[in-house]
Amino acid sequence: MASVVRKCCSYRTLKRRLPILAWLPQYTFQWLRMDLLAGVTVGLTVVPQALAYAEIAGLPVQYGLYSSFMGCFVYCFLGTSKDITLGPTAIMSLLVASYAYHDPVYAVLLAFLCGCIQLAMGILHLGFLVDFISYPVIKGFTSSAALTIGFGQVKNILGLCDIPRQFFREVYYTFHNIAETRIGDLVLGLVCLFLLVLLKMMKNQLPEQSGHQPFLNRVCSNIVRFTGTARNAVVVVAASLVAYSFESQDQHVFTLTGKTARGLPPFRLPSFSDSASNGTICFTEMLQNFGAGLAVVPLVGFLESIAIAKAFASQNNYRIDPNQELIAIGSANILGSFLSSYPVTGSFGRTAVNSQTGVRSPAGGIATGVVVLLSLAFLTPLFFYIPKAALAAVIICAVSAVFDLKIVVTLWRVNRLDLLPFLASFLGCFWEIQYGILAGIALSGTILFFNIARPEIKISDYGTVIVQLQSGLNFPAVEYVCDKLYQRVLEASPPSSVILDCLHVSSIDYTTVNGLRELIQTFQQKKVCLLFSNFQPKVLSILTLAEIEGLRHFDSTEAALRHLHGDDYTHNLEESEKPLLDRHEGFYS
Repeated sequence: MASVVRKCCSYRTLKRRLPILAWLPQYTFQWLRMDLLAGVTVGLTVVPQALAYAEIAGLPVQYGLYSSFMGCFVYCFLGTSKDITLGPTAIMSLLVASYAYHDPVYAVLLAFLCGCIQLAMGILHLGFLVDFISYPVIKGFTSSAALTIGFGQVKNILGLCDIPRQFFREVYYTFHNIAETRIGDLVLGLVCLFLLVLLKMMKNQLPEQSGHQPFLNRVCSNIVRFTGTARNAVVVVAASLVAYSFESQDQHVFTLTGKTARGLPPFRLPSFSDSASNGTICFTEMLQNFGAGLAVVPLVGFLESIAIAKAFASQNNYRIDPNQELIAIGSANILGSFLSSYPVTGSFGRTAVNSQTGVRSPAGGIATGVVVLLSLAFLTPLFFYIPKAALAAVIICAVSAVFDLKIVVTLWRVNRLDLLPFLASFLGCFWEIQYGILAGIALSGTILFFNIARPEIKISDYGTVIVQLQSGLNFPAVEYVCDKLYQRVLEASPPSSVILDCLHVSSIDYTTVNGLRELIQTFQQKKVCLLFSNFQPKVLSILTLAEIEGLRHFDSTEAALRHLHGDDYTHNLEESEKPLLDRHEGFYS
């Protein structure tokens, strides 16, 4: 007991739970300079995105900013990736819109509960659960979400009002009301889209910087690079200035964001009840209303974040701890809910900006958080003039990178069966997100279990039938393997001796043991010789303890063949015919 306590309280354990202790002693002024540059750049990206993502979540725009700073501060202490930035994302905002009913009270409580679940999963080392969600399911969900989010902003580009949020109704009413398009919003939205794409292309076309370039070229390259990186802020500010110039002349050409709450949010516990027109909704009722959201939101939040963290860790040659990432995200959501945040996760776009700008440690998030806090403290009155069409353009450009049609071609080439969970997830998420994800997981699980229950079997006939199990032997497959042996051997005339090569069988359970016992008994009744070869030591130990009568095992297939046909038999075979795996000749019976 004392050793366990010492281990839990050791400095090594503390460093694992507070990763800041690992990199802070190495911190240098050069790191500080790079972290400040990266943090401020990401801050200029996150402010307009946060306003736009709050629109997706169906919340007042200030809630996007409320959700954008606490994760930056918390992750600095608890995160294991130097690149990742936590905050609102398009997909998480869509989930919030689905499960929080566009109510800030629900959204903030969802962040708190989501954080508690993620923190508990991290402490209990349950990060492996997301490994059961296959890549086609993830791509199906994210592509569906990107299409839903992107089309959901078409109404703001067109300046349409009172369009339902359910996807199929949204498509219908958008086209039904298209005659009511506001020309000002349409023109501004298209111009913003064009500028965002142009600035991104200009930035991507820049050559690598070198010290041999003329000074003026380097200055111009840096300006273009910075403008391209902060293109969301540049376009939103420019669109707001245009809107302000029209509003100052009393010309209401654009649909504006409107009045937003000023200043920083109060620090308080999330509300565990909500008021409604017919009374008060208690905590248990709110839990019932969240439904599957209490499972979907924490899992998708962790999945999105860990996928991004792993990608950049691999790219930049360092390792992350998935369970510590769960603790970091969970803590960020819990503490963020005290400041009116809705659920947050890692953002791919902002993480890419962070990495490309040269961030050296998670401390870059502090600079990002400060930029967001300054925006909340001093700029909220100016948010009134931000056109919704400009925010819609920012969202459409952000989610366009998530929508991946090439995955269909890739899956078709690699494994066409994987298209089934992809399509189930993709199409199901248009109806209800949880049903789409569950359908995808169920189909991919079915494919996985089918492969387990129907393992590949290679049968070779050298006078003696040699059956090689190519991929393990689990209890769902026992009946199938036995049936194959009965059909191939016992129904033949005359029946041949059989060697069952178990090289790839790494573990067995009682059902498998019982199936092998019945198989041996059946062969004994038919007076047909059945031998086993290449059992792993662990498997052989289990079979020995099971005391299966008539079990005969050899260390190699070659040894089993020599036992049946004599020592000269294998020498007479062609080299290509020898299914031999090693030369040990021990015999067990």
